[in-house]
Amino acid sequence: MTGWDPAASALLVLLPQTGRGPRREGIFALWLTVRVAQDLLRDPPPPERAHRRRLQALEHRLSSLTMPGPLRRALAAALSQLRECRAETAAQVLSQLVAPAREAGGSEAGDALAQAARSARAALRAER
Repeated sequence: MTGWDPAASALLVLLPQTGRGPRREGIFALWLTVRVAQDLLRDPPPPERAHRRRLQALEHRLSSLTMPGPLRRALAAALSQLRECRAETAAQVLSQLVAPAREAGGSEAGDALAQAARSARAALRAER
């Protein structure tokens, strides 16, 4: 997978349209997480050490953001799962973030995550 997926770009477009506060920071957190998850779908995937460092940086950045509780819990679970450093896990994480994204960021954020999950599953099928 090269460049940014349209789903990541869709989340980025939502940022200036959203007022400051937990909703906006939640969308930003989703965008950061989508980018890390999508990196696992690259061919070749990032080295495990580099992925671990990115996860640590993501975890540190997310800790300073104010976001709705359900989204914070969903992202904590996503980080835990992404430690596995597998493309299949990335696709699963993106699917699991659809509902919390929709709840915290609105239907557009949920649609962007659903699109990211579909793209991830398609990339996995293409590998096989």
